[in-house]
Amino acid sequence: MNETATQPTAPLRARAEIDLGALRANVRTLRALAPGAALMAVVKSDAYGHGAVPCARAAVAAGATWLGTATPEEALDLRARADLPDSVRIMCWLWTPGGPWREAIEADLDVSVSGMWALEEVVAAARAVGLPARVQLKADTGLGRNGCQPGDDWAELVGAALRAESDGLLRITGLWSHLACADEPGHPSIDAQLALFREMVAYAEECGVRAEVRHIANSPATLTRSDSHFDLVRTGIAVYGISPSPEVGSSADFGLRPVMSLKASVALVKQVPGGHGVSYGHHYITPGLTTLGLIPVGYADGIPRHASGTGPVLVGGKWRTVAGRVAMDQFVVDLGGDDLEAGAEAVLFGAGDHGEPTAEDWAQAAGTIAYEIVTRIGTRVPRVYVNEGVGEIGEIVPEVVGEVIPGYEGDDVAQGCDVKRSGT
Repeated sequence: MNETATQPTAPLRARAEIDLGALRANVRTLRALAPGAALMAVVKSDAYGHGAVPCARAAVAAGATWLGTATPEEALDLRARADLPDSVRIMCWLWTPGGPWREAIEADLDVSVSGMWALEEVVAAARAVGLPARVQLKADTGLGRNGCQPGDDWAELVGAALRAESDGLLRITGLWSHLACADEPGHPSIDAQLALFREMVAYAEECGVRAEVRHIANSPATLTRSDSHFDLVRTGIAVYGISPSPEVGSSADFGLRPVMSLKASVALVKQVPGGHGVSYGHHYITPGLTTLGLIPVGYADGIPRHASGTGPVLVGGKWRTVAGRVAMDQFVVDLGGDDLEAGAEAVLFGAGDHGEPTAEDWAQAAGTIAYEIVTRIGTRVPRVYVNEGVGEIGEIVPEVVGEVIPGYEGDDVAQGCDVKRSGT
């Protein structure tokens, strides 16, 4: 990757402002909710679209001692580029046969094992590299995805892992599982999964497993089920200030602040007569003489086409709605006769402090979840990292870290960008 030190000479077509101060505050809030447990900040999928390396560093500065990714490739990249303290553990859990086990062992990653094929592969890699693997055994307590089934399968996996540990080929560092319905407090599956997890952990410990961490709590369980915290909580979407259970409480209700704000510069404003069709298929017809504003982002940038006719945008101090279809690179809003200048700021979503929509508003408009809204924002949209204040461990954080140029790889930062976040 290449870093550039040049300052932008023209306004950006679009940008995703990432408030790392908000992220650090969210991590501190989550740590306070689980004072007896360590905290893992999940930075999979490029930190849910926010940028894995800057977000990982900010989370660690706020006290996260673990980082989590889905794929081993994500974890290896993080280990190589993030320049993290040696004490920070990185775990990855989505493996397929023939994966980079050897590289993961050499990078001192914690790897998840859900079945015998994976255990056999990681043991072979450890033997080849001459180093013990850090292995976490995953139990399927009811989600029905990855993880080892209870009963004979769990007994076989635990027994084989202990034999490999006694041979010096691995260290069983964790026992873990994942909840299916933690975002629905009171769902009967939550208690059932917690009970089964305790049973499977107890069995493993009776057999001799002495894991460093036991963990099952995701973001919603961290927020609502203190009995699920065990030794470690795995917080994903909550780190980025989005409520995992909007039916239960908003981000503000949980003491969280959204980290990403998506903004664009209006590309064109023009007056059109009544009866004028707008965008593909003419699914919107102007009801009378009006002005239209062209917003230069579309589904190629991650704007959901399912939000055609419903997606909210703050332009000129007012909420507008996507008029007609979202196209690949652009969509239109009806300005209702307001005469704005090209270059005016359009805020698609943000923290909501200044009347702008939130990612949850877009999720409702598109019939999806806010996780998807932020994660799908593509690499054509530069990330601009905004920092304010002093981190918990005492580091001075510059107000603006920089701007990530289009095609960024998470940490391609242009220093000296004079972009300020909206609001405080």
